[in-house]
Amino acid sequence: MDITLIKKTATEGFIKIKLFPGDYQPKVDEKVKEYARKANIKGFRRGKVPSGVIKKLYGKSIKAEEINHILSHSLSDYIKENKIQLLGNPIPETDKTQKINWDTQTEFEFEFAIGMVDDFKYDLSSKVKVKKHIINLDDKVLRSNIEDIRMRYGKMINPDIAAVDDSIYGNFKLSGTDRENDAVLDLNRINKNNLKNFTGLKKDDILSFDLRNVIKDNEMVASLFATTIEDAKNISGEVILTVKNINRVEPANLNQDLFDKVFGKDQVKSEKEFKDKVKTTVQENYNKESEYLLIRDIKDTLTGKTKIETPDAFLKRWLQYSNENKISAEDIEKDYELYLKDLKWNLVGNRIFNDFKIKVENEEVTKTARKQIINQLGGTSVADVYKEQLNGIVQNFLQAENGKNYSTIYNQVKEEKIIKVIRENISISEKKVDLEAFKKLANE
Repeated sequence: MDITLIKKTATEGFIKIKLFPGDYQPKVDEKVKEYARKANIKGFRRGKVPSGVIKKLYGKSIKAEEINHILSHSLSDYIKENKIQLLGNPIPETDKTQKINWDTQTEFEFEFAIGMVDDFKYDLSSKVKVKKHIINLDDKVLRSNIEDIRMRYGKMINPDIAAVDDSIYGNFKLSGTDRENDAVLDLNRINKNNLKNFTGLKKDDILSFDLRNVIKDNEMVASLFATTIEDAKNISGEVILTVKNINRVEPANLNQDLFDKVFGKDQVKSEKEFKDKVKTTVQENYNKESEYLLIRDIKDTLTGKTKIETPDAFLKRWLQYSNENKISAEDIEKDYELYLKDLKWNLVGNRIFNDFKIKVENEEVTKTARKQIINQLGGTSVADVYKEQLNGIVQNFLQAENGKNYSTIYNQVKEEKIIKVIRENISISEKKVDLEAFKKLANE
């Protein structure tokens, strides 16, 4: 057997494998004898089928099967022994294998296209600077959150006349089509320039309006006509609305009943305590958002500063091959930068994981899974009810889907540890921003 690596560039190349009769024939002969012992062929006693008959009936498929087996193991062993760091998996060059004559050929040559990672260096020092954006919880934002809570726990009423913050329940018919549906239109989600046409509407009123002048949101259009967002993109024209009811939420009063509903019985006993508790809860949520953005920025900064040459032509080809050509070249091109961004982070993250000798223990995976399951069950108080079954629930979860859940949690713990090491070695400064500025940063 001859195996050769041919590099076209630092990141792309081929592995050629040439097989000779001595590489595969003994195993083929052994498999033929095994078939002969087990074969049940009309005209021959079981176990007495001549090898020549087996070769005639199954010879080609046995040879192909054994050669493929040898190829797979030889290729894998060669890559490991030569410490070739692949991106994706080898792609067999089928144009050559299609020309093989399994009846007469004794020597076989195969080629596998490969993509590789060239050596790269990353900087994990105080020279790498990342900002952590802290959301400033001012009085305006706090009031807005309290109003949201009051509306969420408010009482639904049906006034006679529609006002700005109301919703209208009615029949929506697309003129000239058979599209018609009873639905709710939230007046907060329509074009403000058209709002005056809807406020003042009463039960049984009829209003005709141009759909796309009033509603730009395809999700809202899909809701009105009970269809998919994709279908909603194609819906336009005149809509005839027949009002059936006006819906309005009357905000809940700031009293003990609301305090108990939001935070549990007697956890909060005054309006001041309620506002302080809301402020603490909102700030905790904002801190989580700040952490998510920081981690994104750490990844982007580190990969942006790390020069990694990638085999783009190979990777685009591999993405199609690994998805059995179900993804078009156009779709791959459209999403390739996002794929490449994730790939580079994985390369840098794995290098840090190895360089800093980071370990993920089974106990850590189990502990993280347990914590997530407890949260899904509703917290520690609910988990206490399932205390005896909890260990079994955790193990069943980790073993489910052929260990896929275990891999997911393992990778989660792994990334948390990598990020921790990065944070300990780079410079992170804090900057306070208002909520709107934070949203802009998060959406960049």
